[in-house]
Amino acid sequence: MLTIALITFAQLVILGSVIFLENRDPTKTIIWLLILGVLPILGALLYVLLGRVVRKHQLSRHKQVREGQIEEILKDLQVKPSEVNVDQTGNILMNKKLARLLLNDASAPLTFNNRAEVLTNGNETFESLFAALQDAKHYIHLEFFIFHNDAIGQDLLNLLIRKVSEGVKVRVLVDGLVNRSLKNRFGELRRAGVEAEEFYPVRFPFLSKRLNLRNHRKIVIVDGRVGFLGGLNVGDEYLSRNQKIGFWRDTFLKLEGDSVNFLQSVFLNDWNGATRQDISDPIYYPQPWKYETQMTQIAATGPDSDWGSMLEIFFVALTSAEKTIFIETPYFIPDEGSIMALKTAALSGLDVRVILQGVPDHKITYWASHSYVEELLESGVRIYRYQKGILHAKILILDGEIGVVGSTNFDIRSFSLNFEISAFIYDCPLAQRLERDFYQDLTDSEELVLEEYKKRPLLNRIKESSARLFSPLL
Repeated sequence: MLTIALITFAQLVILGSVIFLENRDPTKTIIWLLILGVLPILGALLYVLLGRVVRKHQLSRHKQVREGQIEEILKDLQVKPSEVNVDQTGNILMNKKLARLLLNDASAPLTFNNRAEVLTNGNETFESLFAALQDAKHYIHLEFFIFHNDAIGQDLLNLLIRKVSEGVKVRVLVDGLVNRSLKNRFGELRRAGVEAEEFYPVRFPFLSKRLNLRNHRKIVIVDGRVGFLGGLNVGDEYLSRNQKIGFWRDTFLKLEGDSVNFLQSVFLNDWNGATRQDISDPIYYPQPWKYETQMTQIAATGPDSDWGSMLEIFFVALTSAEKTIFIETPYFIPDEGSIMALKTAALSGLDVRVILQGVPDHKITYWASHSYVEELLESGVRIYRYQKGILHAKILILDGEIGVVGSTNFDIRSFSLNFEISAFIYDCPLAQRLERDFYQDLTDSEELVLEEYKKRPLLNRIKESSARLFSPLL
């Protein structure tokens, strides 16, 4: 018994010292030390699985090599924010500030020659996606966090196999943790000629520092001409076919123009990270046709980013807004800076509205999200809970002039652990198109009223506080 106690004490001291010396966020440090103190054995296992810090330089070696090559290939497509003519484009100071930050923080160049189409929900998205894939002549690149081997997944795989038989090059990249049903078909796909790979596969969880670093991006590129990104994965539930889940509310973007080349660079960086295949042939970066003038930046962020990236970008976006801030997110676990930005915006007279899940698909994040509601309501932020089904769209709309769509949730995991991608589009018609969906979603939501919310049951308050306490570890 004494031996076990000594081993446990030594383990606590060693792991506690490691956590302390990592200089991570103080809240995370305290929580991990608390877990180790109360549950030393279970806490140690959880820390090995989820808590270890992977240094940025260990994740970004492949990216550092490719960014130089990509910059040379795409240098003529970029526009410096300082060169934007305010009168000609309707650009405002906030746009320039945000654009400079995206360029410096997330290596997201600004381009003009773009056209974007908003795709609302699964039917619109997969109809447009399948049409583009069927027209592919040279290559198809797909990257998804989740790719189920269900009805829609099989339809998509069968289409990809058929395109390979037509001479189209097909590459499929999926996250290496959550796609077991698809991985069982990798042999079949590879025999058919599809190049199918995993991003950070997890074969020995207790030995992997990357277990908690997941690729949450959703990217499709066809012939370098058409690109897609957004919130939907590949699965029947995203088409509202799963009766247990019901209606699924989501948003995707179809992109054409210069921005597709930068979306391509993100995919090929990720492919290089998974396979060590350096693909930089100019065929993958065709000269775009002439499209509408939509200023666009493709921001790919993750644990390999040099700075805080999306957390810093969202903070600047929120603090720079002058009229309205509309947020739609399934998982809302912000940091203190983002909370302060939303509260001060509302107190300054801005129209700040947030739509959250009313029907949860993950209970812990649901209750953690609600732990922030009362203080936001007190400052004047208007908060709604979506009631029609599962809300999964990730949307930020600023002043009716900037629309942000991608895979990024407004939570700690998206800000610091996941590999994410979002399109920032400085275009009033597109932002207003997103606003129409937002207002429709408001009609399918219930607004939370401060006086009523304060009367919620004590059990709910306990759930909120407990979930919020552990939210930095989610």
